[in-house]
Amino acid sequence: MKVPKVNIIGAGLAGLSASCFLAQAGFEINVFEKNSRPGGRANFFEAEGFKFDMGPSWYWLPDVFENFFANFNKSVTDFYDLKKLETSYRVYWGKEDFTDIPAGLNNFLKLADALEPGSSQKLDGFFKEAEMKYDIAVNDICKEPGLSPFEFLKLKYLKAFLSCDSLSSVRSHIYKYVKNDRLRQILEFPILFLGTAANHTISLYSFMNHADTALSTWFPLGGIHEIPLGIQKLAESLGVKFHFNSEISKNNFNELNDDTVLINCDYQYFEQNILEKESQSYSENYWKSRTLCPAVLVFYIGVNKQLKSLEHHNIFFDYPYDLNAHEIYSVPKWPSNPFIYISASSKTDPSLAPANSENLFISIPIAAGLSDTEEIRKEYREKILTRIENVIGEKFIDDIIYERSYCINDFEKDYHSYQGNAFGLANTLMQTHFLRPSIKSKKMENIYYCGHSTVPGPGMPTAVLSGEIVSKQIIKEHAKNLH
Repeated sequence: MKVPKVNIIGAGLAGLSASCFLAQAGFEINVFEKNSRPGGRANFFEAEGFKFDMGPSWYWLPDVFENFFANFNKSVTDFYDLKKLETSYRVYWGKEDFTDIPAGLNNFLKLADALEPGSSQKLDGFFKEAEMKYDIAVNDICKEPGLSPFEFLKLKYLKAFLSCDSLSSVRSHIYKYVKNDRLRQILEFPILFLGTAANHTISLYSFMNHADTALSTWFPLGGIHEIPLGIQKLAESLGVKFHFNSEISKNNFNELNDDTVLINCDYQYFEQNILEKESQSYSENYWKSRTLCPAVLVFYIGVNKQLKSLEHHNIFFDYPYDLNAHEIYSVPKWPSNPFIYISASSKTDPSLAPANSENLFISIPIAAGLSDTEEIRKEYREKILTRIENVIGEKFIDDIIYERSYCINDFEKDYHSYQGNAFGLANTLMQTHFLRPSIKSKKMENIYYCGHSTVPGPGMPTAVLSGEIVSKQIIKEHAKNLH
């Protein structure tokens, strides 16, 4: 019997994950990637002795990656080395005013008591509930294909929903436990990884607080890109063939369409630009009505000195985040005083920068679809860098020896990202699980989807889970062809 084929378009983490599961099951797998290497947004570049992760920079939910490799009798350590950060991240509140967030739940509860005496006793219940939600969400719900609302009617899920506060907002949920404003903002912070804000997100997602505290923050030495490189090595050992610099267009798509096709490129782009209208599952108006994750303006900066005032991860709450969120989701505009995030991964891995130097990844969230010009980038460069110097109390602008910016236009060019968004569709209530675009085409039997716009949602761990979900669905539906 002829071996069934699956052609995967896009070598992002979801496509890489799926390629491994499908190859292991006996499919012949070819992966076509428009760029020169795997990883999608988890890309990197090197310049002037500096190495920069271009997209994702946080390694959370380490168990998801370990469980992925275990499916193939492998371990994370077979492909890259992880280092736990003892200070998960630093939060700046104002000029030289900061709080370091320690690794581990017990250490976090001590910090909570320092900020609000006696709060650890209340938060003990908060974190036990967050752990239970994590177990249900990551190990169960995130493994469901999202093809029907009836997937939620399992007794285990119903008991979990009834036993805890799951449908109020994350913000109101947190307010039940703590009063201190700084502690509240720290507890709300992990929700930003879902591409939305705490007051717009159901408290089911407070499981992210378990990821933040109990599971801690890690870093793969060499950079985040070591993850897709590792999964590529695994895939190749299973027989997967990769075709880089191979963009699939409307003209050459039919060459792949005789077989099963798995789409890991941007969902909206593929449907609206490669498929004929009668083959599209979702209309142009559908996509316009979706809530997108933010876009980002990123500055990759090489500094010819070490900055003592920064940790590996640094976030700036010197201005209220709510205004920034309002200017992203409600009245889209370039932000007044944006939330700032800085990664200085050379703090953890000195090989990522020349001696006595730092590689800075400086990012602000902005509304997708905004006008992106060099003039605007220059304006925000001056505004952001000056603000950072003032807050951290340390000068570095005159010590910059390399810099590059990356924003909406680049995301559209490099990844065909819809309106230049950085992470896909936000995890709002009406875009959760079966309410997200389907992993199966509604019009073409041989087309499937994975990645951040379908289930489970945005993020590196969820991308890996997305590849597992869709591959299991393909295997289930094509099992008779594998014998």
